[in-house]
Amino acid sequence: MKVVIVGAGEVGFHIASRLALENKNVVVIDRDPEAVRRVTDNIDAQVITGSGGSPVCLEEAGIKEAEILLAVTDSDETNLASCLIANIISPSTKKLARIRDADFDHFHDEIRNNAPHIDTIINPEIEVVKTIDRLMRFPGAVDVGEFAGGRVKFVGISLDKSTSIAGVRLADLPAEIGRQRLLIAAILRGDTLIIPHGDDVLMAGDIIYFISKEEQLFDILEIFDKHAQPMNRVIIIGGGRIGFRLATLLEERSVHLKIIEKDADQCAHLADKLNKAVVIHGDGSSQELLREENIQEMDMVLTLTNDEESNILTSLLVKQMGVKNTITRINKFSYFPLMSTIGLLQIVSPRLSAINSILQHIRRGKVLSAISIKGEQAEVMEAEALETSGIVGKPLRKISFPKRALVTAIIRKDDIIIPSGDSVIEPHDRIIIFAQRHDVPKIEKILAVKLEYF
Repeated sequence: MKVVIVGAGEVGFHIASRLALENKNVVVIDRDPEAVRRVTDNIDAQVITGSGGSPVCLEEAGIKEAEILLAVTDSDETNLASCLIANIISPSTKKLARIRDADFDHFHDEIRNNAPHIDTIINPEIEVVKTIDRLMRFPGAVDVGEFAGGRVKFVGISLDKSTSIAGVRLADLPAEIGRQRLLIAAILRGDTLIIPHGDDVLMAGDIIYFISKEEQLFDILEIFDKHAQPMNRVIIIGGGRIGFRLATLLEERSVHLKIIEKDADQCAHLADKLNKAVVIHGDGSSQELLREENIQEMDMVLTLTNDEESNILTSLLVKQMGVKNTITRINKFSYFPLMSTIGLLQIVSPRLSAINSILQHIRRGKVLSAISIKGEQAEVMEAEALETSGIVGKPLRKISFPKRALVTAIIRKDDIIIPSGDSVIEPHDRIIIFAQRHDVPKIEKILAVKLEYF
């Protein structure tokens, strides 16, 4: 597969890095020499210095041989122009554009239906608000992914020291919990991702990833001593585009909401557009201001400014002042491993949301959605099992899956099956597969075509 990426910022760089590690043919275009140098120094990819909207650069990148063009610069206009020019040169290339401006929100369908030069529009800000919404709805979750239209949840939770199952072997877990069949797909222990076996022991501080049917999720969370908590009083620090989108959503739910924003003009805009939220002009990192707003009485504080260092420090401050629940926006992927160390478990990233949106469109086989978990060490994919695939018609225990991959759920029409080794996948089943990053290409091949060694 050949992929041309326009834009070598954080999103473009990390998508290029991931695809190059999967031995895909990657070409990156960017006009910034520093961004180009970063790609050259770190990624096995062809790099072109220039504009992604230039037909000369696109032809030099080999757009006619590319299966996919990803236009992911920070400029919506550049991304749109890149897709337009690419379509003139190579109509068969699938084109994805990152578009963030809210002015385009109500025109996504019209653009897709009436502009043949764009196949998919990706808006990371919409996706990150959906992520925040899921984290707010499920107590104690640090990751929540949805599959099969929301009927299946892939959830990550942090194991507290006080929980009764800390120190329990996985083989002994059924006897401990009794009520539910629980499939633990992975354990993140520090920086190490573990595909667990029966002898593995759950330890305090682990982040546990599991699959759940939607209707059983709260019961399973109770097993981990994560109890439902009302989120009636919320403060958003940072009233930019993400803060505004989230505020609009929370107003519909009659949440008692306050927004703290530094910029006076943006405060005026928020006050004009929102109906119930209290808009406060001030510095959300000010301890005096937070104390005046009775921060300790809030059910949740979300730090969503464009300054991630400020977000991190403010989240730590409000926790020290008595707030139990925070969600912190960060951008740099290098910060992800540090967050759990300093006690910030619920984090969101527009850039990671953009990558998750892109992944499902670049996977081979009939992949319907894909989610990269924290640290990008692994991926969860929802796919349709094709008749030509080697995974249908035989028990899972007889399929030569990579050791670091696991079928975590089978969706058959209205039934959701948490599989065992004797489960058999049928044609057109939806399956949810957890795989470590290095095994993703093998999973793609298994999903796409029957392999002779099965």
